Amino acid sequence: MNQFGHNFRLAIWGESHGHQIGISLDGVPAGIPLSEEDFAEDLARRRSGAPGTTPRREPDVPQIVSGVYDGYTTGAPLTIEFANTNTHSQDYSTVMRHYRPSHADLVAYHKFAGFNDPRGGGHFSARLTVALVAAGVVAKKMLPASIRFATRLTEIGGCTDPERFNEVLHAAAADRDSVGGIVECRVQGVPLGLGQPFFDSAESMIAHLLFSVPAVKGVEFGSGFAGARMRGSENNDPFLDVEGTTATNNAGGINGGLTNGNELVVRAAVKPTASIAREQQTFDFAAGRVAPLRIRGRHDACIALRAAVVVEAAMAVALADFKLRDRCRRAAK
Repeated sequence: MNQFGHNFRLAIWGESHGHQIGISLDGVPAGIPLSEEDFAEDLARRRSGAPGTTPRREPDVPQIVSGVYDGYTTGAPLTIEFANTNTHSQDYSTVMRHYRPSHADLVAYHKFAGFNDPRGGGHFSARLTVALVAAGVVAKKMLPASIRFATRLTEIGGCTDPERFNEVLHAAAADRDSVGGIVECRVQGVPLGLGQPFFDSAESMIAHLLFSVPAVKGVEFGSGFAGARMRGSENNDPFLDVEGTTATNNAGGINGGLTNGNELVVRAAVKPTASIAREQQTFDFAAGRVAPLRIRGRHDACIALRAAVVVEAAMAVALADFKLRDRCRRAAK
């Protein structure tokens, strides 16, 4: 179900318009200083308010309800909650059976025999990524200070010039439409040898988390899909020293499923927001015919605008799990 991890385990719970959402983290070592203030910077990076983001405003004040005593983690499961205070559930009355194209409405209805919460997308909503961001904050505290993250939005609606991003957003909004984007996360200081061959490879575990983020439809490492169009002589990364530093980094910091000590480079493709103001012709399951759908509510014109910190959090969680597994393996020797 909604759980991830081996030695660092997390479970996300709640719905977009429920009373609250949250996350429970198991495997957090004891003795890590942690307070609500530690979450402020990353939560601010996800918060709406900029052009192209949803008008829905949530304070997103984290409430640590277990796993911390006197300002330090206890080693017991850590639970963090966020209240939902600004919901307009009535906006979703028109999509109860007239499902939004490319949204989870239809599949959720069938998966859970109609008992799913459809308000705001319910448990499938990107609203729940606030909990993943919180997990990322804790994960970063579990990692050595030498591991450094640099995450940015590299593309919006096919445009790679940041100076024109607002222009692209305004054009989409004028058409009552949405655009997607690409987020790139680079991580320096990652030690050599994290991960496992095959099923628990560094790529597969990171991709597992990234594909858990709503709207992420593609993930690539290093040269990624461009590497498939290169020759081996172009894509290979020659070694420069005994530490394994490479002249290029087409591998994206991973070989054979293991981190190779070079910079991790990962990109996530975020699809355009499915909920758009433009009228769409799509099947109405209540009426039994194709009919015009007008989606109400408050939605991002570009989900990718707030996704950088979510992608970064996913990377941090994966690395924290790798580090704990590696520590346990070494302790068992």
